[in-house]
Amino acid sequence: MTRGVPEFEIIRDPLWDNIRLDRPTMAVVDTRAVQRLRYVRQLGHAFLVYPGATHTRFEHALGAYHLARRAVQSLAERGELGAVPEDDRTAVLLAALLHDIGHYPFSHGLEEAGFPHHEGLGVERLGSEELAERLGAWGIPGLAARIGGLITGEAAHPLGGLVSGSLDLDKIDYLSRDARMCGVPYGQVDVDRLLASLTLLETGRGVEVGVHEKGVSALESLLFAKYQMYRNVYWHHAVRSATCMFKRAVQGAVAAGAVTPDWVAAATDGALVERLLAADPAGLGARVHARRLHKRALDLPASDVPAEAQAWVADDAGLLAQVEDALAAETGLGPGELLLDYPARTSMLGVDLPLRTRGGTVERLTDEGRAGQLGLPRIARELYQSARRLRVFVGQAPTRPLDGVLALVTLPAAEVRRRLEAGERMLDR
Repeated sequence: MTRGVPEFEIIRDPLWDNIRLDRPTMAVVDTRAVQRLRYVRQLGHAFLVYPGATHTRFEHALGAYHLARRAVQSLAERGELGAVPEDDRTAVLLAALLHDIGHYPFSHGLEEAGFPHHEGLGVERLGSEELAERLGAWGIPGLAARIGGLITGEAAHPLGGLVSGSLDLDKIDYLSRDARMCGVPYGQVDVDRLLASLTLLETGRGVEVGVHEKGVSALESLLFAKYQMYRNVYWHHAVRSATCMFKRAVQGAVAAGAVTPDWVAAATDGALVERLLAADPAGLGARVHARRLHKRALDLPASDVPAEAQAWVADDAGLLAQVEDALAAETGLGPGELLLDYPARTSMLGVDLPLRTRGGTVERLTDEGRAGQLGLPRIARELYQSARRLRVFVGQAPTRPLDGVLALVTLPAAEVRRRLEAGERMLDR
């Protein structure tokens, strides 16, 4: 050790207190790819509703790394990592740290707008000159590729479930951190109990991260926290209004040539806002920035939406924008003044992991739950329906009712495109 140069650094964190980083890990943290995350908010536009929600992807990355380190240390102390080489343990810790380096400005909104998923961008950035050099300094063959496989969930790795899966540490950190910073009591997770109950189990799929039966209640706390945060924070009506307006603003800026998708992917929150304001000073981006949000003209729980509602409403951003502007024209509004929102997250309460029973046998926890114990997944559909809502946001009052929206969202994408091409009305048949 060089005199005067510490072997590790301690970072103070409002959620986990002290986060310890050794020198090689600090070298990775100090790369541009990771430091950019200081300027990308974790919760997008939620700060317009919850003023404390200005925390960033950087804090979250450190938190995920910290929890991964705790989990690996706990498993090692119990003698469960004998067959897991040290290099594989390192890959898991670095994957937890780097899992969000591909994130867009303002969180997940731009993925909803049709931009490529951030996991793929993150894998690409692992090969950037600076980050590749820092990872190469570890001396582990194929380290970047191992990390990339863990981030995308494609790696056959016994500890892969700590990075991507029902129990991944990303969820534990963001639910706990988001609740703390928003000042809400909804994201309470029994973290210590959950980490203490982690175990490696041999299954038909190989060795996997699972949970001991004593940790089932803690697992339920994680699932219920996720439901409550979606219902009360992530899908709050004003957060969704801002998100929808932001998506259309960026789509418009790309279409106008003011920005390119590649530039957007590498931008920070502040840089993108500045570009949107310059490109369209009176547009949707400026309205979001000034918190002049569209209001709800329609707000229905998913239980009131026909079961035949089609996936294009959430999955086809290009078609959705055309429909929105067609509806706006029919109701006396201008382009971008009517926005349709029906967010989807079918895996919200999904579970798929092995369970070690008190008797020593191994079972599989799935969305069916477990008789007498993990009951939350068995009511997952009802909880999902409770969190999800169909909304129409408008910049000003429409000149006619929106009664036909429910029928519209049940139409197949091909029929919707036919109507648009034929110039037929969206709300009348």
